[in-house]
Amino acid sequence: MASEKLKAAIIGSGNIGTDLMIKIMRNSQHLEMAAMVGIDPNSDGLARAARLGVATTHEGVEGLTRLPVFNDIDFVFDATSAGAHVKNDALLRKLKPSIRVIDLTPAAIGPYCVPVVNIDAHIEALNVNMVTCGGQATIPMVAAVSRIAKVHYAEIVASISSKSAGPGTRANIDEFTETTSKAIEVVGGAAKGKAIIVLNPAEPPVMMRDTVYTLSEAADREKVEQSIEEMVAKVHAYVPGYRLKQKVQFDEIPASAPLNIPGLGKFSGLKTSVFLEVEGAAHYLPAYAGNLDIMTSAALATAERMAQTLLSVQGA
Repeated sequence: MASEKLKAAIIGSGNIGTDLMIKIMRNSQHLEMAAMVGIDPNSDGLARAARLGVATTHEGVEGLTRLPVFNDIDFVFDATSAGAHVKNDALLRKLKPSIRVIDLTPAAIGPYCVPVVNIDAHIEALNVNMVTCGGQATIPMVAAVSRIAKVHYAEIVASISSKSAGPGTRANIDEFTETTSKAIEVVGGAAKGKAIIVLNPAEPPVMMRDTVYTLSEAADREKVEQSIEEMVAKVHAYVPGYRLKQKVQFDEIPASAPLNIPGLGKFSGLKTSVFLEVEGAAHYLPAYAGNLDIMTSAALATAERMAQTLLSVQGA
């Protein structure tokens, strides 16, 4: 039936997993929340899930596989850590080879997925990686420039509130920079990518801010700006708090006074600077935690498209 929903489980009952659960229950058209998995029996996420009528286990992914509902689950979101995800995926894959796994850690077992850029290319993938919060916010901007002009170098700086960086984020800082840098190239289309994350301890907590710099071949500024604004609108459709903080800025780098990029050499052409702000929807997390909100929103948008495709095939 067209109205049928596919069942989903979330591994990780922390901030990200709990926010994602609420998003699925409130907003999903094609997914039904079936199980919440944690390792702390006293976690707020598990308690909240139980109150909402969702099956729970505090025995990790092994506990999930023992739940009666496991046989009916088609999608699993993993909001744990890079190291844990490798083990989780292996166990899930052994028991249910066709299960779809949406990876919110930097493990990157499956292909990088930024839904507005490349979901169609990975619609049938069994494991997709949601890169990082900084990647979800900035890679669409790099891709927007890349579809107009060849991008030689792209650098992003993601600034988030220290209070929105939980233990999982802090434990994966190195993976954050490596994964984001690689995805800027693979998904964003830059020949070379670099990522920097800043944990800002300011009080009151600051919202997520992202700065994107691209160095590209010479291009029509109006076309580049239009491409960026169109991409912002597409991200805004599933992350309502995503917006340009100010107008896109451009600088011409003349051949007579080129920039020297370490590892790449001298560069001349167009420098594009994009300044973003991401405000969270405050479903479970504070509004300043846009970095977590964009991850859960992107993961849900990805799974929704996959589920829609699966349901259309089943109904055909």
